[in-house]
Amino acid sequence: MVRSRGVTGAKGVLRLTGAMALLLAGAGLAQAQSRSNVFNDPFVQVTAALPACPVPDAPGVTPEEAKELAHDRAQRGVSCWLAGRCRLHNAYLYDAEIIPRVQKAIRVDGRYGNTSIWATGQRRWVWLQGCVATAEQSAEVEAMVRRIDDVEGVINQLMVGTAQLPAYRTAPK
Repeated sequence: MVRSRGVTGAKGVLRLTGAMALLLAGAGLAQAQSRSNVFNDPFVQVTAALPACPVPDAPGVTPEEAKELAHDRAQRGVSCWLAGRCRLHNAYLYDAEIIPRVQKAIRVDGRYGNTSIWATGQRRWVWLQGCVATAEQSAEVEAMVRRIDDVEGVINQLMVGTAQLPAYRTAPK
């Protein structure tokens, strides 16, 4: 007599339902896991004149997200070197140098004392987040950061004033 090992009958349905419940509970647990900056992406507050400015959430991923991103980050990091566009073997290695230069350039410039700006670096790209007084300030600071050595690109998520909804994820309160 040949017995089927498929999911049949009440016991099989209960086993399948239990397995699905465990899978869903595990997915919920992954969502509840704390986020941390396992890749050490630099994140600094550059200026702090507008206390009502929504604070960006610091870079962070769950352990599960880190596993999923590790291969992609390795490929993206080395592709710049393989293409001959980077002197270092991984584009992410520049970020620890770039973000302090961004911070210094904005502070030394003197035109941004009435802003609250945060800078994040990832793969020679700089994210500018926070609040500025005018649209002109936003464009000027973006242009200045683009001219900093080793910066490949700038994502400008600065908003004028503090009353809008930011274009970035905010820090938990």
